[in-house]
Amino acid sequence: MRRIKIGIGYRHPLAAWLATNPPEVSCLEITAEHFFDGGDAKLSQLAARYPLYVHGLGLSLGTPGPLDPGILKQFARVAELAQAQCVSEHIAFSRTADVDLGHLNPVRPDRETLRLFSDHVRELKAACGGRPVILENITTHLALKGDLSETEFLNQLCETAGCGLLLDVTNLWINSRNHRFDPRAWLREIQPEKIVQLHAVGYSAPHEADANARYQDYHGDALQPDLLEFIGEVLAYAPVQAVILERDANFEDTGAIQTELRKLERLCGAT
Repeated sequence: MRRIKIGIGYRHPLAAWLATNPPEVSCLEITAEHFFDGGDAKLSQLAARYPLYVHGLGLSLGTPGPLDPGILKQFARVAELAQAQCVSEHIAFSRTADVDLGHLNPVRPDRETLRLFSDHVRELKAACGGRPVILENITTHLALKGDLSETEFLNQLCETAGCGLLLDVTNLWINSRNHRFDPRAWLREIQPEKIVQLHAVGYSAPHEADANARYQDYHGDALQPDLLEFIGEVLAYAPVQAVILERDANFEDTGAIQTELRKLERLCGAT
């Protein structure tokens, strides 16, 4: 039986709780940008206690041209201090050549985008001392079409760029509901060995009376039974190495967080 690490995204409000060494936490995900302006001592302390994964928000891999050298240098510095097991970013763009858009935007799944991302993954990997790179799928309000399907694009990207997939199961579930496709069929089109790590958190469902509302992910909801069932199917399908619980709200109820981690622990123990 393989041992899958269970962890949570590190946030400063969780520091006191994590200092108690909760048994449910066997790794942490660090958001690189949270340590761009300090916190080096804290990062080194965390690296001495946990395996760390460094996750980025602002490299904007989908923006044409070289990666921003200042952001890339800061990202690489955080990865080095964290002794990162791997580094990750999003399959998205967050900047144009002139404007920081402030959020993640979808990219077209075509061969031009494939070349761009492959170049940027190699640039990121080189800057981070050869550390493995994994890329995360995002939620999208627009389902952009290209000359590849989304799953063909992801498989070819992993192959061409030599990276893995950080499968955000909640994002996949939300997109399947909002864009009306079968997430299980989508999953079966992904080469299982490409799925290295998972993100998971509960989704926010629209009110039944609002026909135009969409599923959302606010990084604060509990994992629902249907989502947990699907996570179990992903774990049975792919050789996942780690599962990260995302949480950007409701930090004060650490008991509820531990309950969520135990749910994931049980799923991982069943594979």
